[in-house]
Amino acid sequence: MGLVDDWAERHIQTAQRAGEFDNLPGAGKPLALDDDSAVPEALRSSYRLLKNSGYLPPELEDRQQALTLAEMLGSIDHTDPLHATIAKKLMLLEMRLRQSGISTDFLHTGYRQQLQQHFEPGGY
Repeated sequence: MGLVDDWAERHIQTAQRAGEFDNLPGAGKPLALDDDSAVPEALRSSYRLLKNSGYLPPELEDRQQALTLAEMLGSIDHTDPLHATIAKKLMLLEMRLRQSGISTDFLHTGYRQQLQQHFEPGGY
C-alpha cells in the first residue's frame, strides 16, 4: 500500500474503534453497488468518486449532451439557422462516442421506429 492508503486505513481503524460507524444509516444492510463491470478496473474508484461528487465520466457527459442535442434537433424546423449548427455538434459528439467505443444507436431509435412502421403491413 502507498503512504496515502496507509494513512486512510489508520484513520478508518481509529474511527471504527471509537464507534463512529455504529449508527450510520443502512447499517447491517447490503450495499447497493452499481454495475461498473464495463469500466476498466484501474478507473473504477475514480469514476465512482466522480459520480458520488455529481460528475459524470467524459464519455457519459458526451452521451447526455448528444441526447440533449438530438432532442433539440427534433424540436426545431430544418430551415432554422441553428439546425445546421446543432447537427454539426451532434455529428462531432457521435464520432467522439464511437471512438470511445460507445454505441450511438440510442440517437437513432426514432428513425428505426419510423422505418419499422413504414414496412409493417398497412404502415404507409
